[in-house]
Amino acid sequence: QVQLVESGGGLVQAGESLRLSCGASGMIFRINTMAWYRQAPGKQRELVASINSIGFTNYADSVKGRFTISRDNAKNTMYLQMNSLKPEDTAVYYCNTGQKYWGQGTQVTVSS
Repeated sequence: QVQLVESGGGLVQAGESLRLSCGASGMIFRINTMAWYRQAPGKQRELVASINSIGFTNYADSVKGRFTISRDNAKNTMYLQMNSLKPEDTAVYYCNTGQKYWGQGTQVTVSS
């Protein structure tokens, strides 16, 4: 079955950077659109960024210019480079594919 495993979350100060990783198995990674979502306490889960099979990317307005999504098909891994982090980026970040499969999430906390 499809498994998605996130890593790389943590506690940082505002202005710092983090890189999240999502390792995938049980699927043909290279042909699937992959995405990062996040959910802050008391808020709905929202799309952060997505990348399709040929590398086209899409970003939420709130992260444009600060976050970069990428993928390494040879490693079945997707990344989210997060720069200039803000306290409002604090959330659990989830890896997703096909609007159906989800990872367990990784906590990102940004202190002011």
